[in-house]
Amino acid sequence: MSQTVGQTADFACVRYAIEAHVATITLNRPERRNALNYRAYDELEQAFRAASADADVRCVIVTGADPAFCSGDDVGEIMAGPKPVSAQPTPAQLRPTPAAMAALECTKPVIAAVNGAAVGWGMELALFADIRIASDKARFAELFVKRGLPCDIGGFYRLPAIVGPEKAAELLFTGDIIDAAEALRIGLVGRVVAHDALMPTAQALAAKIAANPPLAVQRLKAGLQRSAYGDPHEIGVWAIAAIRELMRTEDHKEGVASFLEKRAPFFTGK
Repeated sequence: MSQTVGQTADFACVRYAIEAHVATITLNRPERRNALNYRAYDELEQAFRAASADADVRCVIVTGADPAFCSGDDVGEIMAGPKPVSAQPTPAQLRPTPAAMAALECTKPVIAAVNGAAVGWGMELALFADIRIASDKARFAELFVKRGLPCDIGGFYRLPAIVGPEKAAELLFTGDIIDAAEALRIGLVGRVVAHDALMPTAQALAAKIAANPPLAVQRLKAGLQRSAYGDPHEIGVWAIAAIRELMRTEDHKEGVASFLEKRAPFFTGK
């Protein structure tokens, strides 16, 4: 992305716009239900870094182009396609997902406006936000186990603190999909609104936050991060190591193949 900070910029897979001190990051692959390919991950990272670096930005909204928030990884490109890095990285190559860290390290408050399916890494992205508002059409799931993988940093680092360890375990171990009402009941989201009211609600909240002293708000965010979650780097490195290890298993290959072939999987523990 060219650093057109303070204006509107388009990537191939992400829209980034700033208005009245609020940056809106919109995943923009609606034909793929905003599934993330390598380019989308890179652009998402750049957008969050740009928002953090721009003194004019006081709050960030992250959302997806209808009909989905984010359906997770583009299975055909990321899981079934060629890998851009070695399947057996050295310790020096292991680092948390850059887009995840850009979202977690964003110095401005982040509101997730969840307008539809937020599953797999899409749920992770929602978890990285400080505040989550859901459309009544929203759905959530940590689907990684269905592909023979553990979750990324969001499921380990954020989910237990938000919904409690037992509910987090249930969501991670089963990969079950829950609707917006259940997400509200367990505290995964702060409120649920009618679909047409989602963006106006998120924008009104972002405007209220942006009207406050920006340095004070940034310190408040930093304090909440320390008190509620701690340091994400160690768990992020551990999660990536676990993902890389399990990507070499037969069960992962079966999880991907069964999804692409639209059939029930058969897992063997290998």
